[in-house]
Amino acid sequence: MLTALTRKVSPALGRCALEYLERQEIDIAQATRQHEQYEACLAELGLHVISLPAEPDLPDSMFVEDPAVVVDEVAIIARMGNQVRRAESDSVAKALSQFRPLRSLREPATLEGGDVLRVGRTFYVGLSRRTNRAGIAQLAVDLDPYGYSVIPVEVRRCLHLKSGACYLDDQTILANRAWIDIAPFRDFRIVDVAPDEPGAANVLAIDGVVVIPAAFPATAEILRGLGYNVRTLDISELMKAEAGVTCSSLIFETPKSPRVRV
Repeated sequence: MLTALTRKVSPALGRCALEYLERQEIDIAQATRQHEQYEACLAELGLHVISLPAEPDLPDSMFVEDPAVVVDEVAIIARMGNQVRRAESDSVAKALSQFRPLRSLREPATLEGGDVLRVGRTFYVGLSRRTNRAGIAQLAVDLDPYGYSVIPVEVRRCLHLKSGACYLDDQTILANRAWIDIAPFRDFRIVDVAPDEPGAANVLAIDGVVVIPAAFPATAEILRGLGYNVRTLDISELMKAEAGVTCSSLIFETPKSPRVRV
C-alpha cells in the first residue's frame, strides 16, 4: 500500500529559502489550512498519511520530498544543496527508519529529492543549483545494486527537475521545455504546459488521478482533454514558498498500514 510522509507547516515558513521568487508575506494560518487540505486529498486518494509535527526552527521543513529518495529496498538520505536545510534530514531519516534500511550521501555530493523523477526502474535526476554531479553519481552507485539506473538531466531556469517535468504515466511526461533539457525524455510523449503557465509542470500522479495546483487551469484543461482524471488543489499561499504538489510529501510502498493522521 502507498504511504505518504508529510510534515505540518512551520510557523517560520515566511523565512523559507527562495531561489526564483521574490519574497512575499505568507499567511501562515492560510498556508496551514491549504496543507491540511493537501493531506486530506492524499488520504482521499487512498494513501496512508503519516503527518510529522511542525519544526518551528526549520522554515522549509514542510518540503519532506527533498531530504530523501525512497525505493522498495532502501531509503537514501540526501545531502541537500541548501546548507541551511540540512538539519531537516534527521527527523525524516528517523521516520523512514521504521520502513527501510538507510544510506546517506556523502560530501561533496549534494542532492535534493525535488530533482529526482522516477519512471519505473529509471531515475531521471536534475543537475541543478541544488543537486551536483557528485550527488547524481553517488545516487547511481547506491541504487545500482538494486537494479535501478540513473540518467542526469540539465535543469536551466527552475528550482528542481520536477519544477519543469513530472510523470503522468509510463509513456508520458508533462514538461516546460524552456526549463529543462528535454533530450533525456526523447522516448516519452511530452505534454507541454500551457504557454502562460510556465510553473504548471509540477503535478502528482497517483493511481490514475493527476493532482495539479488550481493556479494552472489552462494546463489542467489540456490534461483533461487528453483523458486524464484531474484534481485541482488551492496551494496559492504555499506557492509563495516555491511549493509544488510533489514537494510536500514523500510517497512510498509499505507492507502494513501505519497510523493515519490528517
